Amino acid sequence: MIYHNRYGPVHLVLWGGAALLLGATDAGAQKLVEQAGDPTVLVIGTRGAPALDTPNATGSRLGLTPLETPASIASLDGGTIRARGDLSIVEAETRAPGLSSVADPGNGGTALAARGFSGQGSVLQLVDGVRLFPAAGTITFPTDPWMVERIDILSGPASVLYGQGALGGAVNVAMRAPTAQTHGQAEIGYGAQGSFRAAAGLGGPLTPTLGYRVDASYRRSDGYVDRGHSDSIALSGTLRWTPSSTLAVTLRGDHGDQRPMTYFGTPLIDGRLDLRVRDRNYNVGDARMRFRDERASIRVDWTPSASVSLSNIAYVLTSDRFWRNLESYCWVDATGACADGTTGTPGTIRRSSNYGIRHDLTQWGDQASVTWRTGIAPGIANALVVGVDANLVRFTHENDFGSVEQVDGVDPFAFDPGRFLDTQGIAPRYRTRTTALAVFAEDRVTLGRQWSVIGGVRYEVDNVRRWTVATPDRFVLEKTFRNATWRVGLVYRPVPTLSLYAQYATGVDPLGTLTTVSTGQVQFSNARGHQVEAGAKWLFLNGHGTATLAAYRIVKTGLLAQRTLGSPVEQVGQRSSQGVEAAVTLDLPQGFGIDANGTLLDARFDDFRSGGVDYSGRTPPNVPEALANLWLRWNASAKLQARAGLRYVGRRFSDNGEAFRIPGYATVDATLSYALSQSVAVDLRVYNLFDKPYAVTAYGDQQWILGRPRAFDVTLRAGF
Repeated sequence: MIYHNRYGPVHLVLWGGAALLLGATDAGAQKLVEQAGDPTVLVIGTRGAPALDTPNATGSRLGLTPLETPASIASLDGGTIRARGDLSIVEAETRAPGLSSVADPGNGGTALAARGFSGQGSVLQLVDGVRLFPAAGTITFPTDPWMVERIDILSGPASVLYGQGALGGAVNVAMRAPTAQTHGQAEIGYGAQGSFRAAAGLGGPLTPTLGYRVDASYRRSDGYVDRGHSDSIALSGTLRWTPSSTLAVTLRGDHGDQRPMTYFGTPLIDGRLDLRVRDRNYNVGDARMRFRDERASIRVDWTPSASVSLSNIAYVLTSDRFWRNLESYCWVDATGACADGTTGTPGTIRRSSNYGIRHDLTQWGDQASVTWRTGIAPGIANALVVGVDANLVRFTHENDFGSVEQVDGVDPFAFDPGRFLDTQGIAPRYRTRTTALAVFAEDRVTLGRQWSVIGGVRYEVDNVRRWTVATPDRFVLEKTFRNATWRVGLVYRPVPTLSLYAQYATGVDPLGTLTTVSTGQVQFSNARGHQVEAGAKWLFLNGHGTATLAAYRIVKTGLLAQRTLGSPVEQVGQRSSQGVEAAVTLDLPQGFGIDANGTLLDARFDDFRSGGVDYSGRTPPNVPEALANLWLRWNASAKLQARAGLRYVGRRFSDNGEAFRIPGYATVDATLSYALSQSVAVDLRVYNLFDKPYAVTAYGDQQWILGRPRAFDVTLRAGF
């Protein structure tokens, strides 16, 4: 497959500049400094930013701390993510309270579930505070945990901050940025399944007004199923110019090139996972997937006075994605029937769905805001931010959906994978043009030292146009969505380290994917939702302990429902979730520490009928109603550190009617780190210590995407 770099000049400038920076560091204004006990070698403790008392831009555009924000906000530090050995960004994200993975090859391996809602249309993905627009339910950027400074999670409706598609929450990946002093990090690792990784990064000042950061990462693996090879490259470069204390200009470029494992799941046999086929890959032998993403941005922050600040970020993202796979597998029972309603030869795996797809996506955007901070009266102050958000997304969908259907039956245990059948060719079939324009405002009034009221509003107009690609192209539809969302919250702080809050927030979700609205959806509006939440946040033991607790209820209305087989589809359905989330982080004496979180929720369809079947009272698919993470740390000495982590995901269902159950699971990971010197350390890791077979998610009712079996690896890390 050939990829076209439509923004070659931007790409070359960014990476050429990064190369110049690397060459200039030796002769630059500052030499590399020796880091005695550099915390990048062994990550000690948890009291690093971001904490409850550190400003967090994900939960509020006013730069409030989590203690000041009437919403649930969790942060994962990039150093901690790498110390734990998380191999992907989605794996790291699901260590946070209330998040679980629904990642599969079709959604780019990035989709999440939160607070009873799942998928790219309900849990929003952001990079450096800028939303990513999924196309056909897919997002493939960012790609690598090495590039991450931190990950922030805003739970519950986030539409008032970021727009449609955020009823379950929003996840913001903040990328590594230049630092005040020159620091470098590198690592190289090898492990089970032929896995190998190498990464390096360097950042600091070039001159008193110019800083830089460059990073590169390479990963490969033979995979834990047959023909499971994967590899990826991630690159990034950043320049930050600060000519004065009131002005900063940041230029950034990112590149990601992934060839994921061409594995679409393992079919159940007689409704159960048969461990004899745990490592089988039923895809064809010449299956292919490749995701390539390029992103460039320029950000300007200006503070002309103590009371006024302005910010603007302009960006462009291009994504080129390719799939060529035989995707569906089903066990044929003794009667010749499959669980999906098809038939075949008894005792075989029926393979079907030969799909060839390509995505060509470009997203342009600009986000600007101005903030005023003023005093109103003694003890009363006000902060107000007003801004605009504009995006243009062009998308072309290529496929081979008119090809002759490829169907066969293979022995479950030994078979020739065969080759992909395409009698038509992958070619452009339709294209869309989406514009998203929004104005937003957020205001905070502080009443003395203990009380504050925070409110926000957003009005957004999204327009989608769709054409069938032909000669000439044929216009198919146009749809405009207009949505107003808002939230209001109250914060009470009886002491500076304790915050009690309550909030009401509204949100909207698309019925599918905004950028690929179909003719069947054009007559309907977005689904709407609202949340009531109350909670507490506590910073104790002089910052060595944090605790958060939140209780919430979310109601989503406007689902598409069909009362009877003969009745029309109506937008009348409703679903809801209610639950409790808790998290605690504690640094204990003698180098011990605990990081723990847990979630219990009740998610259900309140009023939903489809095809004449009433699903009211059932649990929606892909929603675990119990989640927990536990990490234990022991800093035995300045040179030796041990970590052990438990991840628990409760049972889920893959269908609306609770007929197909995915069992819950618990896995244990562990790491032993030893510092060979002040700047070099070695890590010994074991993943899935007890070799638990489990399903990360489902790709069809009886086709599970299995998690990695037990694996060991060793990593050498350096900080300088």
